[in-house]
Amino acid sequence: MRLSASLKHWIVPALVLLAWQLCGAAAIAPDYLSTPSDILRALWEIAGDGELTAAVSASLYRVAGGYALGAGVGVLAGLAAGIVPGVRNFFEPLVSLLQSVPKIAFFPVIVLLFGIGHGSKIAIIAVSCFFPLFVSARAAVATVNRHLLWAGRNMGAPPHTLFLRVVMPASLPQLFVGLRIGLAHAFVVLFAAELIGSNAGLGSIITDGENSDRFDLMFAGILCFAVLGFVADRLLLVLRGWLLRGQLIGTEEQLSP
Repeated sequence: MRLSASLKHWIVPALVLLAWQLCGAAAIAPDYLSTPSDILRALWEIAGDGELTAAVSASLYRVAGGYALGAGVGVLAGLAAGIVPGVRNFFEPLVSLLQSVPKIAFFPVIVLLFGIGHGSKIAIIAVSCFFPLFVSARAAVATVNRHLLWAGRNMGAPPHTLFLRVVMPASLPQLFVGLRIGLAHAFVVLFAAELIGSNAGLGSIITDGENSDRFDLMFAGILCFAVLGFVADRLLLVLRGWLLRGQLIGTEEQLSP
């Protein structure tokens, strides 16, 4: 039953791909809309000469480094802001001022600081991930049930035990919401940063395809971005399910296939 329910989710995408392929074969679709079979052939082409492996490795290195750095600092700062008034008073005005600014706008300045290589990509991804993680962590602490904190204090729990055994477990569901949003931001900013200036990575494949009118190659790079983002999100959901296995019991999310 679970397998049957899972297959139902793929019916519409499969029909769309089939219609796309048929329209391309019948010359109904425009020339720049490469068919799925052409895109797969382009993937096979760049996989065969090693270009795909090098590009995926470079992009994964950048997104993993930037996401880890931005998420780590964002979560720590958000948790601290939720607990310590001084930290909250310092960060709140800055976050409110800067979070609505497109982070890619800072990329020229970051390139001047870190160069055109990996450093600038990691830095801009980290900056982009910081804001949703800070807001999520700050809100997570604010939503912790006060009765849990009072119960812990009445039982004589010291502050560090109260934080590790009460605040953190109660904050994790909201934190994972921010982690998923931050992960999506990481791939979006990586895509933009590699398009603006990069000699390696999936963005360079897309740029090369566009410049040479190889639209199949361009779509192949976009498909790789989509697959990497999807796999990363599924891995994050697996981690969440493992950490929150007690909190998800009986919920709609836990029961869904």
